[in-house]
Amino acid sequence: MNSIIQYFQNQLQEESATTRKMLERVPTEKLDWQPHPKSMSLVRLATHVAEIPNWIPMVTEMDELDFSKGNYAPQPISSNKDLLDYFEKNRIDGKAALEKVSDDILEQPWSMRNGEEIFFTLPKGEVLRMTLSQIIHHRAQLGVYLRLLDIPIPGTYGPSADEA
Repeated sequence: MNSIIQYFQNQLQEESATTRKMLERVPTEKLDWQPHPKSMSLVRLATHVAEIPNWIPMVTEMDELDFSKGNYAPQPISSNKDLLDYFEKNRIDGKAALEKVSDDILEQPWSMRNGEEIFFTLPKGEVLRMTLSQIIHHRAQLGVYLRLLDIPIPGTYGPSADEA
């Protein structure tokens, strides 16, 4: 490994392979299912997992995310194919964003805010690490959803209980 950006590139590649295996198992006929009224629906959680790689260009190309300036709406997903296509687009965009930058950007500040309220300001390198961690975190939540639906879980960092 020659640089931290290359490390992030490798992590995105490795985590994407596992994430794709998990997303492939999301059943179209259960998209509206949710385990609890306070929980996201299956489609919302799976869409969130699929969109996270697109946070990478947001971090590398911008200096902040200001929720007061945007009109975020989740991508409409109505099938597993839609979900996988959306993930692939975002994975490609995230990969391309990392290919355009060098370690020089890692110490630049990046902020998350809602108008005047600043949630945090951190170096871009830390925000990229958090982004990759978000993929892992929400993918694990998705694994719990699939387990509750009695759908076999693919292995992540080794075999799962569903794999021989």
